[in-house]
Amino acid sequence: MKDTKQADKTFVGFTEDERAAMKEHAKELKAAARRGSRADKAAEDEAAVLAKIAEMLDADRVLAERIHAIVKESAPSLAPKLWYGMPSYARDGKVVCFFQSAQKFNARYATFGFSDQANLDEGAMWATSYALKELTAADEAMIGELVKRAASS
Repeated sequence: MKDTKQADKTFVGFTEDERAAMKEHAKELKAAARRGSRADKAAEDEAAVLAKIAEMLDADRVLAERIHAIVKESAPSLAPKLWYGMPSYARDGKVVCFFQSAQKFNARYATFGFSDQANLDEGAMWATSYALKELTAADEAMIGELVKRAASS
């Protein structure tokens, strides 16, 4: 009889950080299901995003606060919400863009990214996320333009 086990190939699975993100997402979904009116939901979602930003380490918090302000100014139609424990901004409940702190997955830099819901398709290849160490005025202007385009229908 043949041994079907592969001793040298083991499934590692998800990291602790990935499991924690999935647990956060499950909590977010449960909390969203319990909420009442749409206005209450929007206010609670933004409060949750601001609370998550406030928990971040100083460097990430400063970047996240700027990103939050840029997104709200550039695309007021996008609604802040938590997505896997990260500040994100959604259109019709679907995430368009998000901020991932460096501490989230022990990375050396934070990122600002776009989902497949973003209207950024250009040619056969385009960027979907950007590494952030700091933000200059030019960076902020570029992010603002990308968010406007991403949020357009």
